[in-house]
Amino acid sequence: MNSESCRTIWTIAKRELVGYFNSPVAYVFIVIFLLLNGFFTFMLGNYFLRGEANLNAFLMWHPWLYLFLVPAAGMRLWSEERRVGTLELLLTMPIAAWQAIVGKFLACWAFIGMALLLTFPVVITTSYLGDPDLGAMISGYVGSFLLAGAYLAVTVMTSAMTRNQVISFILSVVICFFLILAGWEPVTDLMVRWAPDWLVSTVASFSVMPHFMQFQRGVIDLRDLLFFGSVITFCLFCTSVVLRGLRGA
Repeated sequence: MNSESCRTIWTIAKRELVGYFNSPVAYVFIVIFLLLNGFFTFMLGNYFLRGEANLNAFLMWHPWLYLFLVPAAGMRLWSEERRVGTLELLLTMPIAAWQAIVGKFLACWAFIGMALLLTFPVVITTSYLGDPDLGAMISGYVGSFLLAGAYLAVTVMTSAMTRNQVISFILSVVICFFLILAGWEPVTDLMVRWAPDWLVSTVASFSVMPHFMQFQRGVIDLRDLLFFGSVITFCLFCTSVVLRGLRGA
């Protein structure tokens, strides 16, 4: 990737990110995200009753919060371009399709990252009440950010497939739900009854949960980084294939 490509991606990402904050929807999203995080952490997660100086009560809900909030944030990225007819104009501009894809993805990912950073009061509260492992807390945030990126990449892909944002949202939720349940023990136990071991292992390998839980434990493993990187890369590649098909149609 040369400097010209980087500047193009940066320009697209900056424009998209500014566009987010020019709309009240962005602020509504952040408020809902913070409120739900607080509710799940302190109410359902029994944060104060655990007697633990860690972020487990906070991070354990993120796969489920992101399941709906990330598709809601990213469903318009390409669906809106197709609906209003600006996709054709964008594809005829002197930029590569992959540059537009990466730029839009990074802008939305940065937006979600900003919302995640605004949960810092949980870190302050944990540090005040106990003596937590700072490395484990940083690892947990890294894992949460990567998980959001994987969900967002799926949403970018489904958004390119349809001009209807609702359909994009539903498809994203279904695929991300599969990524959660793929390695869940009741699901694998059910599959063992009729499927060969290699198929069960293959399906289970798609699960995001074991990789996210490693970060939650404070372990940053190269295999987990590669897993999330592979999911993101594959989905963005599929997005480029879809857009090239639309350009040639």
